[in-house]
Amino acid sequence: MSTVNVDNFSKAAQAGSQYVLAPLPYANNALEPVITANTLSFHYGKHHKTYVDNLNNLVANTALAGQSLEDIVRASAGQADKAAIFNNAAQVWNHMFYWHSLSPNGGGEPPAALKQKIEEAFGSVEACKKEFAQAALTQFGSGWAWLVVDGGKIAIAKTGNAETPITKNIRPLLTIDVWEHAYYLDYQNRRADYVNTILDKLINWEFAAANLG
Repeated sequence: MSTVNVDNFSKAAQAGSQYVLAPLPYANNALEPVITANTLSFHYGKHHKTYVDNLNNLVANTALAGQSLEDIVRASAGQADKAAIFNNAAQVWNHMFYWHSLSPNGGGEPPAALKQKIEEAFGSVEACKKEFAQAALTQFGSGWAWLVVDGGKIAIAKTGNAETPITKNIRPLLTIDVWEHAYYLDYQNRRADYVNTILDKLINWEFAAANLG
């Protein structure tokens, strides 16, 4: 996982001018018991796939066809006539980033260089996790919580619906999906349990370290 970072991970979503459902970086049951294979079968196999299928239909025979996900997201952001393209492209991108933000061997301590930057920004890794969780819990409705680099400093951000930091030239390090379909089959309305268990057991600090650049 440490060889994958934000600069290259989305290439797996393209096959020529078509967009494909990029493979998960682990088996369907690898995140159990925190996230079950049942949840992944719906979240990845249904929701994520639908965004991919929609994107292919929306950009076919347009100037955006064949462009990278990042370029499509940036070109369509804030454009009312391209709202559907943005929503689906950004959701494909966000979901791919989310899968890589999780690891069966996650949790624990960040690598040394990342840990130092987290401590400089938050005082401690635990304080960072607490603020990360708070962002996830206070995102009203659907959306995302992010660990990012903004202005050279590690920070926490949150976005609603399909919004993503890359439209603001903010570099994401990790994300947690807080759309209900990410957790409802396993946790029902207990978003806090889902978020805190991810941060304790699955969060992929190695991916975050690779994304520091």
